[in-house]
Amino acid sequence: MHIKDRYTYFLRAALILLVGTVAPVNAQDMKRPNIILILADDLGYTDISPFGSEISTPNIARLAAQGLSFTNYHTAGSCAPARAMLLTGVDSHRNGVPNIPEALPAEQMAYEHYQGVLNDKVVTLANVLQDNGYHTYMTGKWHLGHTPELLPSSRGFDRTIAMADTGADNWDQRTYLPIYEQANWYADGAEHTLPDDFYSSEYFIDKTIEFIGSNGSDDNPFFAYIPFQAVHMPVQAPREFSDKYTGMYDEGWTVMRERRRLAAEAAGVIPAGTQAAITPGTLDWDSLPDEQKRYNARRMEVYAGMVEAMDMHIGRLMAYLQSIGEYENTLFIFTSDNGAEGSNLIRQDGSSLLARWFETVGYNSDYETLGEANSWSSIGPSNATIAASPLYYYKFHASEGGLRVPLVMAGPGINKSDELTDEFVFVTDLAPTILSLVDVENHQGYWQNREVEPIIGKDFSAFLAGEDASVHGDSNPIGYELGGNSALFKGDYKIVINAVGQNDADWHLFNIKTDPGETTNLAQQMPALLEEMLADYEAYVENNNVLPMPDGYNRSGQILGDALRQQ
Repeated sequence: MHIKDRYTYFLRAALILLVGTVAPVNAQDMKRPNIILILADDLGYTDISPFGSEISTPNIARLAAQGLSFTNYHTAGSCAPARAMLLTGVDSHRNGVPNIPEALPAEQMAYEHYQGVLNDKVVTLANVLQDNGYHTYMTGKWHLGHTPELLPSSRGFDRTIAMADTGADNWDQRTYLPIYEQANWYADGAEHTLPDDFYSSEYFIDKTIEFIGSNGSDDNPFFAYIPFQAVHMPVQAPREFSDKYTGMYDEGWTVMRERRRLAAEAAGVIPAGTQAAITPGTLDWDSLPDEQKRYNARRMEVYAGMVEAMDMHIGRLMAYLQSIGEYENTLFIFTSDNGAEGSNLIRQDGSSLLARWFETVGYNSDYETLGEANSWSSIGPSNATIAASPLYYYKFHASEGGLRVPLVMAGPGINKSDELTDEFVFVTDLAPTILSLVDVENHQGYWQNREVEPIIGKDFSAFLAGEDASVHGDSNPIGYELGGNSALFKGDYKIVINAVGQNDADWHLFNIKTDPGETTNLAQQMPALLEEMLADYEAYVENNNVLPMPDGYNRSGQILGDALRQQ
């Protein structure tokens, strides 16, 4: 029995001895909160309506209205490292996932802590909650290991539907890139066959509801982790959702990026007067032929439809929880694993680098059926600047567009409603905060009679309760590195270098509280702060054994090179 429950039990017993009887206590009042952790995939900073999007997300907006939205939340620049840090509260270079395994060069994989899978030195959030009486469920993308001991069924989850790869088709059981022989799906640790009427966002919520319902007869709380495939490529959505946005993006990415910036400013998501730089590589919309404008606008229509479909299915889960009387006792967390995807696998005219493979496996990127079954789409780098607006760059980069994503929290323990905060929060902070909100003890680096990596994240539950005015102090440095791109945060400031992708030779210094668009490099104006933060970063590298990238490393070549050579 939990300590709070024991206290209530003995208090009731004492009252019965004194007065002979006592009014019954509702079991719900004694129950610890349920937890719903929703993770979108490659969702950009302003892709939800509370953050300034034109995309309809009424259910996420409802959570934002009932709780607190973080506009200065940061994660990793790609999926697996973000997921590993989210679930463990441990830095990616210590939990085994410093990069996605598909992008790790052989020189780094020679080291034990650079395998790209969740190692046995860390404990997951699910492990801790399971050990404290929670039912634990996971439905969606895992991407932290394929072998039996690495699947979520072996990492603290009671019931699971897990897609183990970087991504997969959203309509069928098929791989989405020629780097896999098949789409690797598992149910409770065993190979799994998807139903004929599969659509990823719908299926994940269906199974979550099924799992929750299967234990509805007991009073134990549940933890449901729902890492959607939306909106990772291939971008696919039911046509009835995509068609709602017909004509919405006809003016192109320059206009829509500025429209998002203004909407985010009006909503209080970014400071008034926030500037936005043009991300290099963004094409001139007006110079494109009309057919290419039409095609690229449709890519965004499908993307918007995929976001709205995800939101609709989140709403189904919310309605289910209300129907069983669990909604008010559920802690909701919604966020994204990283910034918007800007890969260029689909060109402006709809042709593709993967055209030969598409022909072999039956994919197409035709305008008429874009987003439907057998289609393959992505939004591309120029459209990605809309999703990331007003931030610089997108996924894989250590710029704000790669690391800053929305975070919405609502439910028990959050004594704020319909509010925004620009307080800095990092992905490793979520695990200890969730544990604190449901009154479960942090393992403190010792788990089941063995030492494990301690949680390094900051518990900010007191901030959520309105007791603390801030989360991280101005003197607390937080380092980050992924695939040769690096950053360090300290107070309102950030130093950043993108050696891969942008070929930076020098570090940049920004005040990301007042300048989230990273338009004003303060390195020459504040040399002492730059040197201080560089020293902090070097200490981070040494303490976490961060390895250098080999000369000539190319991320895209690493991921797709072998597959394209096989074609």
